[in-house]
Amino acid sequence: MDTNTLLIQLLLYVFLPLWGIAGFVDWCCHRATKIESTSGLLESFMHSIMGLQIAVPILLCLFFEINVLILLICLAVLVLHELVAHLDVHYAAPKRKISIWEMHAHNYLSTLPLYMLSIIVVMNWPTALKLVSFRWGGEMHFTRLAEAHGGSHYLFAYLTFMAVLCVFPYFEEFVRCALVRFRRT
Repeated sequence: MDTNTLLIQLLLYVFLPLWGIAGFVDWCCHRATKIESTSGLLESFMHSIMGLQIAVPILLCLFFEINVLILLICLAVLVLHELVAHLDVHYAAPKRKISIWEMHAHNYLSTLPLYMLSIIVVMNWPTALKLVSFRWGGEMHFTRLAEAHGGSHYLFAYLTFMAVLCVFPYFEEFVRCALVRFRRT
C-alpha cells in the first residue's frame, strides 16, 4: 500500500469513527447533567449545528476530488465549528457542570477535525499550495469521485454508525430539551 492509501484508511477507520465515539460520549455527559433542565434547547441547538458543520466537509471529502474549493469549505467550516464550540461552552459552563469526561470528549471533537484536515492537506499538497498562493483557476468546482472513498459498503456502514452514535442521540436530546422548554411556557 502506498502512503496515501494508508492515510485514507487511517481517516476512514480510525479518525472518523473516533469522532463519532467522542460525540456519543459528549451526548452521554449532556444526558447525565440533565441538559434539558439546565442549559436546555439553545445548547442542544448548538450541538446540532456543530454536527452539521462537520458533516459537510466529511461528506465532501468522501464524495469529491479535493481541490481549492473543497479545501476552502473545509477551512471555513473548521473556523465556524470552533467559534460555535467556544460559544457552546461559554453558554453552558455557568448553567451546568461540565465534567472531566465531557472536557475530554470536547478535546477529541475539537482536534480530530483539525487532524483530519491536516492529513487531507498533506495528501493533496499541490492543491494546498494553489490555495495559499491564490492560484484558484480551474479549482472552484465539484468533481465527483468515480467511487466514494471506502466504497459503498463503507459509506453505508459509516453513515449507519454515525446515525446510531450521533444523529439519533442528538435528535433525542433536542426533542427532550424542546419538550421541557415548551412545558415551561
